[in-house]
Amino acid sequence: MTDFPPSVLILNGKGAGNPQLREAITQLRDEGVEIHVRVTWEKGDAARYLEEACQLGVATVIAGGGDGTINEVATAIIHCKHSHIPALGLLPLGTANDFATSVGVPEELSKALKLAIAGNATEIDIAQVNDKTCFINMATGGFGTRITSETPERLKAALGGVSYLIHGLMRMDTLKADRCEIRGEGFYWQGDALVIGIGNGRQAGGGQQLCPEALINDGLLHLRIFTGEELLPALFSTLSRPEENPNLIDGVSSWFEITAPHDITFNLDGEPKTGRDFRIEILPHALECRLPPNCPLLG
Repeated sequence: MTDFPPSVLILNGKGAGNPQLREAITQLRDEGVEIHVRVTWEKGDAARYLEEACQLGVATVIAGGGDGTINEVATAIIHCKHSHIPALGLLPLGTANDFATSVGVPEELSKALKLAIAGNATEIDIAQVNDKTCFINMATGGFGTRITSETPERLKAALGGVSYLIHGLMRMDTLKADRCEIRGEGFYWQGDALVIGIGNGRQAGGGQQLCPEALINDGLLHLRIFTGEELLPALFSTLSRPEENPNLIDGVSSWFEITAPHDITFNLDGEPKTGRDFRIEILPHALECRLPPNCPLLG
């Protein structure tokens, strides 16, 4: 199968025992495809394995895991100094798989693996926070952050993305808005935010479309703020009549600055970051990613 270039699969340790994945890799290897598998155990492993992949000269580094794994590999790629940098492939093996799902990666592992190795490499954007931490999909603040950071692992494993909503409803008594100011290009807002979504991609929290118009190659970030005192009415009115919802603020900019009088936490594709000042900016065309034909997130 000469049209399948060599690749390195950086696999989250939680997925190492997946029998369907082993079968898919074995089948491709039997057909002559060169796949090197490296399993992550702790933070920093992805960057080390990317360095090894660059030395091997492979065409693709595949992130095998959830949104956090994809983001960790993508971040390592944009910080890589090699002259030859592999494209990013996506193999969704996490609980929510928001980024992979939204760009149209097949659910079937064998099809997803083939796309990750041989799909068209397309330049896409990534977002950077305070000149350091990155996210490829979305930064969420407020209610959504508390849910995803507190939802028990067993609940995630049993129920998938729905677990975030269930756990959130169980914790409604803990809800409070975050007072903050947000600035962007031609944008200013201040007030109390229950949920803040800043998206390069469109969805988070197991399928919640926080930034439904976002594209991953337009050099822009999309912002959505849920305001008001009552979250459930705001959410339901957004789902039924988003254009009429007074509790919804939208913005588009290549950067946003968020300041708050107290600590707030943003969830950056699974990695929490707490502080009072955030500058989030897009890095246009920062890496190549192997995506399906007619990917809905490409402009």
